[in-house]
Amino acid sequence: MKRLFFYILLCSISCGISAQTETIELKFIETSDIHGNYFPFDYIEQQESKGGLSRVHTYVEQQRTLFGENLLLFDNGDILDGQPSVYYYNYMDTVSAHLCGEVMNYMRYDAGNFGNHDIETGEAVMNRWARQCAFPILCANLLQKSDNSIYTQPYAVYEREGVRIAVLGLTTAATPAWVCKSLWENLYFEEMEEAAQKWMRTIREKEKPDIVIGLFHSGKDTRILSDRYTDDFSLQIAQQVPGFDIIMMGHDHIPYCEKIVNIAGDSVLLVNPGHNGMKVADISMKLHRVDGQITGKQLKGALVEMDSIEPDKAFLEKFNSAHQTIQQFVSKKIGVFTETITTRPAYFGSSAFVDFIHELQLDISGADISFASPLSFDAQIERGNVRIGDMFKLYKYKNLIYTMELTGKEIRNYLEESYGIWTQQMTSPEDHMLLLKNSTYGGKEQFANMYYYFDSAAGIIYTVDVTKEKGEKVNILCMSDGRPFYEDKLYDVALTSYRGNGGGELLTKGAGISVDELDNRIKTISENDFRYYLINYIKENKVIHPRELNHWKFIPEDWVTIATEKDYQYLFGEKD
Repeated sequence: MKRLFFYILLCSISCGISAQTETIELKFIETSDIHGNYFPFDYIEQQESKGGLSRVHTYVEQQRTLFGENLLLFDNGDILDGQPSVYYYNYMDTVSAHLCGEVMNYMRYDAGNFGNHDIETGEAVMNRWARQCAFPILCANLLQKSDNSIYTQPYAVYEREGVRIAVLGLTTAATPAWVCKSLWENLYFEEMEEAAQKWMRTIREKEKPDIVIGLFHSGKDTRILSDRYTDDFSLQIAQQVPGFDIIMMGHDHIPYCEKIVNIAGDSVLLVNPGHNGMKVADISMKLHRVDGQITGKQLKGALVEMDSIEPDKAFLEKFNSAHQTIQQFVSKKIGVFTETITTRPAYFGSSAFVDFIHELQLDISGADISFASPLSFDAQIERGNVRIGDMFKLYKYKNLIYTMELTGKEIRNYLEESYGIWTQQMTSPEDHMLLLKNSTYGGKEQFANMYYYFDSAAGIIYTVDVTKEKGEKVNILCMSDGRPFYEDKLYDVALTSYRGNGGGELLTKGAGISVDELDNRIKTISENDFRYYLINYIKENKVIHPRELNHWKFIPEDWVTIATEKDYQYLFGEKD
């Protein structure tokens, strides 16, 4: 009888334990590098586009029907710069509620992050947006210089069905390598790994989380810029800072979804949805809990394409007024071009597209020499009426214009670096002239280096010998007005704030100017961004006659002619 009693009691206890076993299902969705692509429309090209937050919203709402409040939605930065949709609300209409904040609140984001391009908009713009957001903007390594305090909230903690989820925000510490100092002079960027180590300890001790997520505006593979700034540090942190279950990446626009093992032997999922809302990072997580204790976690990550997803009709209806306002803004005629201009010739010699930028930079700055590159791989502005939207084709990024003091030797070395990453050393007319990757298809991805680092110059006459090795290609003959060019003389040079801060390393690695010395070389900084001057110049002159300055050329010309035809076809296909 006693044995029967103990058997019944044991069964009762066992059943009680079993009843306390739970499975909790969570869903995490990440967007990153949206760059103003809120609508299924490209305001620059004036055509329907793929991706965009209106499609993302459809997908998120579908998932919310399955997961409810157990779905958390995060954005990883660079959402305030890109399409005219953000330019308009950043700088033209500064009174209305910012469209970006309105859209993100409507989509019920749970947290956001600052990317380098958000910081590039300036503190007034990003603070206006952040204040409007009904969710925290997380960035633990962005500090106030005045007292070393955190600029914004470092992390957030969410609780779902008793599960505590901590999310730590970090941004690339390399922002000073690209962004004009006046836009971040009150801020300090702590190294990401240092900040991650410090805040992981705080989060573990204070918050006792069950899950830790890193929301990092940083790519996977570490690189050092100008021997000073660390960029794309996410993999390094995933490996070296135990405690993260998931690291959501961004910044480098490279889609990624893989697990790695950290130094503690734990698995960490790394995801990156790419850019423009073409994909989202979708993470499903199952947690097993027994008697209140988490006993197991199952993680599954995926990159979900948005191509086949229809834009949310309610989203489009709600923001239709903003869409119409932006359309009116970009459609406004500002002048007339007498010739069609395109970036395609810019890779093979002097081009009207880049030379128009050169001429205006020289006019704005009063400099002796201008440096500029094609900022879009394959852009074209047709002859005829020119509209504000065309200015985003002509000049893709927000830059101020610097005038910097460089010696003649530094100018030549700067150009040697540019043409050294632009062209290879030809040994016969059958060789490629451009420095390309080994592949069987064309397009911008086939350049060995980024095309927006291919700076040419105006204000001087020079040749680039593609049969010579890097460092011996450029021969500067004279100033453009025929005056002698001297390597030991100081010249005023106009270039973008991105380049003047060391972006592309043409000034540092090429000209040999240290990062610490760059500020001392700046003589003037434009009051407004370059696109502002473009718009006003065309408005004032009404009719623009784009032209090639022909200040430089590739030689030997017979080799170049053969190579140009082949490389053009490789990149763009047959000429029309």
